This record gives sequence, C-alpha cells and structure tokens, in this order.
Amino acid sequence: MIEAVLAELSGGGYEGLTVETVATRSGVHKATIYRRWGGVDGLVADALAHSAEAPWPIPDTGTLAGDLQEITRAVLIGFTDPHLGATATALINAALRSTQGARALAAFFAARLTQAAQVVTRAIDRGELPPGVDAVEVVRAATAPLYYRLFITDEPVDDDVANRAAAAAVAAARAGVFDTAMGEQQGNTGRKADELD
Repeated sequence: MIEAVLAELSGGGYEGLTVETVATRSGVHKATIYRRWGGVDGLVADALAHSAEAPWPIPDTGTLAGDLQEITRAVLIGFTDPHLGATATALINAALRSTQGARALAAFFAARLTQAAQVVTRAIDRGELPPGVDAVEVVRAATAPLYYRLFITDEPVDDDVANRAAAAAVAAARAGVFDTAMGEQQGNTGRKADELD
C-alpha cells in the first residue's frame, strides 16, 4: 500500500492522489482503503509513519563536524537524488497540505531529530562540547537551512550549502548557543520583563 501511495505522489503530487488511483495500483478495494485510512490524508500520514520507522543510518566519523556534515549530506541527497528525491519531496509537500499529514510530518521529524541527536551526545562524551548542550537543537540547526531552501524559498541546495549548515551548527554549539542553561536564563529574563510591564 505504501509503495502505491508513494508512486502516485511521485507521479501526480497531492493533487493527483486519490483513493481510486491507489486502489487500482495496489489491488486493494477502495472500500477497504476508506475503512482503514479514511481517505488520502490518512494514506499520506501512514506513509510518513512508515518512513519514520525505517532505519536511518547515523554517522560516526569521530568528530561532531564530520557527523553533522554527513547528516546534512544525507538530507541533501535524500531530496535531490534523481530517483529518490522526487518521491521524498512529493511526500513532504503532500503532508503540508493536510492537518493529519502535518501531524505525521511533525512526528517524522521529531523521530529523525531524536535519532540523529546521538551524534551530539557522543561529541559531549568525547569532550568536544560541554555538558548541557541541547543535542536535538544542534541537529535541527544543521538541517533547517536545507529544508528552508528546499521547501520555502526553492533555492538551490548543494554540497557547499550542506557543509556550511553543518559548520554553522558546530560553531554555534561550541559558542554555547544551544546550552540548555542559557535557554532557561533567557526564558526567566523574558518572564521577569513581562512581570515589570
């Protein structure tokens, strides 16, 4: 079923995705699809949930810079590869078109960020970063520029962009930008300012 959904999305995007076309491609009766998935939004959400469960190799180059560079390159390749990129892009774009899909997309990214955060945890254990760094935020900072270009501004994304994004996240992490104590202090400062108003 998932393969049929991805094939339909890749061929016609969210606009071309219908229960009828998925039923024809998969050989599953459309009444069964409606009963189990409720419609195209349920199919998109399930495809994302399936993708989130798929194993994702986490790099271990021995350095935070190397690991984040490998992660940003994986994002780059995942969305620009001639064979895989169109399907991944179509799935994300479809998820952004529905409430159910958007929830599944948020869960997908949360799972990926949590998996990838172990490269930052290892960097802390090696002494590359101080304790208290928010590992998920470091990975988010490394990958966000790529997603921004891919899905918001439609700007070109290449190795240089991926490498710069990884390097910027490393520099910010070393500068203490993602220190959880700093975030708490900023939150307290904001609350104090609100109390004075």
